[in-house]
Amino acid sequence: MAEAARVLGHEWIALTDHSPRLTVANGLSASRLEAQLELIDSLNADLAPFRILTGIEVDILDDGALDQREDLLARLDVVVASVHSQLRMPAGPMTKRMVAAIRNPHVDVLGHCTGRLLGGGRGRRPESVFDPAAVFGACQEHGVAVEINCRPERMDPLVGLAAEMGCLFAIDTGAHVPGQLDWLGNGTVRVINTGSAGPAAGGGRR
Repeated sequence: MAEAARVLGHEWIALTDHSPRLTVANGLSASRLEAQLELIDSLNADLAPFRILTGIEVDILDDGALDQREDLLARLDVVVASVHSQLRMPAGPMTKRMVAAIRNPHVDVLGHCTGRLLGGGRGRRPESVFDPAAVFGACQEHGVAVEINCRPERMDPLVGLAAEMGCLFAIDTGAHVPGQLDWLGNGTVRVINTGSAGPAAGGGRR
């Protein structure tokens, strides 16, 4: 992935594998995450000045807690917090859950906020329901970026509102294989098309 990113002209990528609860994606236990941090240190020494940023896409648990040890989250360059379970939770509890995660001082990015899927290998899925003003307001207050995931099946529909509220954005590829790293332009176009001057933060995320 790093070598492919260098060919595309990127100066860095962020590696954000899933946390333990997402077993279908072989989520990283604490010990496996620690081993990955050691590996990234070694790779960065070989790849310099290119850099692999350490990170994780951590599950937001039902009560808003995060699915990884706090001391490990504190060591990472980027923490993406995402909902992957109980996606049909009523709007009130879902809003409370998301806001609690956003307030965690280790969280940098709120991942694919609606959970919507437009097709592809995982089929179609409607968006989760929550109070977007409350969630994006918490993002704006705590400096947490709203993810724009460039995977074709993602494309969350609330980008315009987040931009109007002055949120930061993290534009990422969501790439699982090297050939998907060139999807980054999809997200950049989405920000431009909101018609908002809201700030954006870029980067290719695995």
